[in-house]
Amino acid sequence: MDSATGTPRPSVNDYDRFAEEYAAENEHSLVNAYYERPAMTALAGDVAGRRILDAGCGSGPLTAALRDRGAIVTGADASAGMLALARRRLGAEADLHVADLRDPLPFADGAFDDVVASLVLHYLEDWGPTLTEFRRVLRPGGRLIVSVDHPFVAYTVREERPDYFATTSYGFEWALGGRLVPMRFWRKPLHAMTDAFTAAGFRVTVLAEPQPDPAARDLFPDTFRTLADRPCFLFFVVEASRPRGGSDG
Repeated sequence: MDSATGTPRPSVNDYDRFAEEYAAENEHSLVNAYYERPAMTALAGDVAGRRILDAGCGSGPLTAALRDRGAIVTGADASAGMLALARRRLGAEADLHVADLRDPLPFADGAFDDVVASLVLHYLEDWGPTLTEFRRVLRPGGRLIVSVDHPFVAYTVREERPDYFATTSYGFEWALGGRLVPMRFWRKPLHAMTDAFTAAGFRVTVLAEPQPDPAARDLFPDTFRTLADRPCFLFFVVEASRPRGGSDG
């Protein structure tokens, strides 16, 4: 929904239409279960007692992983269908909110120690308003932990892209549950990503290109080597700037 006009925003990325199929794929796939999710939890480190917003939580696998490590996790997602699956996984008392990341978030300033955004920012053409909101709901010194499509993949895969430096959208189809689902992402050069973090008041502390979990080698013998040899996602840890002379508050 557009917050200014109250009209629905057009999007092909309507997860309500294929929530069950996507959740099933995400649960055990090589790129999610043995690559992206382990990388995100490793970058988060010791989260016991930390207040974490899982922005774009989907059906809740990362929320569950962080909660199992002792974090106090709030989930937010634009898809009510995905959140229904998350509540089934996490229980009736889970703190879950329907929220479009293009709009102001329904949380107080400084409410969280960390925000995790797992494979969500590449749905957005303009990261600025979303990153500004992430910065607002983080305490000073808090962390934003992000995974996105790697620029290498966006430049060389899907379709020819002659201008690496342009921010452009691209469409493709996912095979989910025996049907093809149209999707659309936005791709950016690396410097545009880091510039967006800086403009929103973040300092990049980690830029990572991790390897998949070695345990997946025997489970996915045909595709493990390709993922190990060529990056699929890019990971950032960025820290919310602290006011000069201020405290964490």
